[in-house]
Amino acid sequence: MSKHRKSGFSGKSSGQGLGANEPLRHAAHKRPVTRRDFLAQGFLTGAGMVTAPSLMGLLAGTRNAEAAISLSPDITALKSACGLDVPGGGKIPFICFDLAGGANMVGSNVLVGGQGGYLDNLVSTAGYSKMGIPGDMVPGGQEATPTATSAGNFTDITLGLPFHSDSAYLRGILDKIDVAATASGVNGAVIPARSDNDSGNNPHNPMYGIFKAGANGELLSLVGSRSSESGGNSIAPPLMVDPSARPTKVDRPSDVTGLVDTGKLVGLLSQQDAVAVMESIQRISNMKMGNMPTKLTPAALDAVVQDLVRCGYVKSADLVARFGDPSALDPEKDTEILGASGIFSQAEWDGNDSREFRKTASVMKMVVDGYAGAGTIQMGGFDYHTGDRSTGEVRDLRAGRCMGACLEYAKRKGKPLMIYVFSDGSVASNGTLDNSANGRGKGVWTGDNSSTAASFFLVYNPGRRPTLLQTAPDGLSLHKQIGWFRTSDGSVETGATPAANNVNLLVETLLLNYMALHGEQGRYGNVFGNNLGDSIMMDSLTAFTPIVDKTIDKPV
Repeated sequence: MSKHRKSGFSGKSSGQGLGANEPLRHAAHKRPVTRRDFLAQGFLTGAGMVTAPSLMGLLAGTRNAEAAISLSPDITALKSACGLDVPGGGKIPFICFDLAGGANMVGSNVLVGGQGGYLDNLVSTAGYSKMGIPGDMVPGGQEATPTATSAGNFTDITLGLPFHSDSAYLRGILDKIDVAATASGVNGAVIPARSDNDSGNNPHNPMYGIFKAGANGELLSLVGSRSSESGGNSIAPPLMVDPSARPTKVDRPSDVTGLVDTGKLVGLLSQQDAVAVMESIQRISNMKMGNMPTKLTPAALDAVVQDLVRCGYVKSADLVARFGDPSALDPEKDTEILGASGIFSQAEWDGNDSREFRKTASVMKMVVDGYAGAGTIQMGGFDYHTGDRSTGEVRDLRAGRCMGACLEYAKRKGKPLMIYVFSDGSVASNGTLDNSANGRGKGVWTGDNSSTAASFFLVYNPGRRPTLLQTAPDGLSLHKQIGWFRTSDGSVETGATPAANNVNLLVETLLLNYMALHGEQGRYGNVFGNNLGDSIMMDSLTAFTPIVDKTIDKPV
C-alpha cells in the first residue's frame, strides 16, 4: 500500500548526499534488525562462500569454452544424442537485478504515460514532480531537430525503450556498452505495477519460473548473489519454488572457480590423459550395454538407467575436457570482462565499486556463457529517500553500469540476453530540488510511495533489435509499456493489467514475455496455468515477437 512520508533521515546535512557504499540511517524507520533491513539500507552488500558440488552433481548441458581440450570424434558425436550440444537448455540467458529497498524506476529513469502510451498521454507536470522531475525537465515536447536517439525534449530512445535523457540508469548503461554496436540490438518494456515498500515478502523473483520455462545451465540451474531461497532479497512466488533448482550463491570470481571439482584424476594425470581415461570408460560401458542378455534388451531397460550408462561418462569426459583447469571459468581471466579491452578497467575492478562490479561479472559470466540458466544480482541500499537526490543518483548510476556490463558481455559473446529490473516498492518527491552536482537539479526523494512503482526489462538480440508484437493505432514505436499511469498524479493505474496490483501476476507477466521471445507463448497455460486470462489478454501483455525459434541456436 502507498505511504508517503518525510524521510526523517539521520546522516549528512541536506545537499551533501551519501556515497554509493554508505549506509542509510532513516530516523522514520525502525532500526535494522533482519538481514533484509540491513541490505535495503546499505549496511550489507552481500558476502559469503559457496560449497563446491561434487562432479556427478554438476553434470548437465554443455558449451564450448576457452582453453578447452577436444573430445575424440566418437565421443563428440554422442554429445548431441545425449542432449549436451546446446547450452543453458537452449533458452535465452536471463539475469534479474533485485534493487533492495524501493528504488525509483519511472519518470526519472524509464518513461511511462497514460493508456495510449508515453507520447499520446503525457503525465502531468505535477505527476512528474512526484516522480522526481521538475517542470523544466519534463519530457515530451518535440525538438526542432530530433536525432536518432531523441524523440523529444529529455527523451532518449537509444535502447528502444524510452528513458529520460538524464536517467542515471541510462547514463550507466551507455557508459558500459559500445553504443554503436550494442544498442541497436536492444529493446525493452516497462510494467507499471505496485508492490509493498521495504518488504522482502514481495514475491518478485522470477528465476524458478524461468527454470520451469526451460532455462538450465551446464553446471548449475540457477545462481544468485545472496544465499537465500530466491538468490536475492525479494522472495520467489511460493508455488514456483523448486528445491532441486535452489540458486547457488555466486557473488565473486572465487565462487565461480570453486564450482568445479573434477576429483583426483586430473591431479594424478594430465588433463588430456584424464579425458582419455573417461572416454575409454564410456566406450567400455557402451559395449557392455550392447552385450546385455536378451531379457534385458535396451527396449526393456528403464530410460533413465540407459541415459546414466550411455551418457554419464560423456558428461564427465566433457566436463574434465573443458573445466579440468578451473581458470576457464574465472571472470578475472576473461579478457572481455577485465583488461585493456575489457568491460571493466583494472581501476574499476579494484576501486570503491569493486564489490558490485565483481558480483555482476561473476553472475553474468555464469549465465551468458551457459553455465547457469538464470541469475539474480542483488544490490543493496536503494531505500534512498534521504532528503536529497544525490544519494539515489549515485546508486542508480552504478546499477546502470552493472546492467550495461551484462548487455555488453552478451554482445561480445554473440548471445541473446534478457535482463529484468525490480525493487520492493518505490519512492516519491515533494518537489524540493537538489542542486548539488550529483543531485543534478532534480527532486529530492522524501518518502516511500508504492504508487510510483514499476519494473522493466531489456532484451538484447545479436541479429536485430526485437520488434513489437503490437504497435499503437497511430503507428508510433514508443508504446513499450504493459499497463499505464494515471496522467493527473503520476500513479499506477491499478486496474490496467492483472500485474498492476498483484506481484505474483507481475512475475507471470514477465514469464509470459520470456516465453514469447522463444515463440512459446502458446504453451504458457500448460506450464503456469491461465491466471493471465485468455489469448487476447495475453497478447496485450506481450511486448515483442520471437527472437528465437524455441532455442537460441535457431534465431528468427
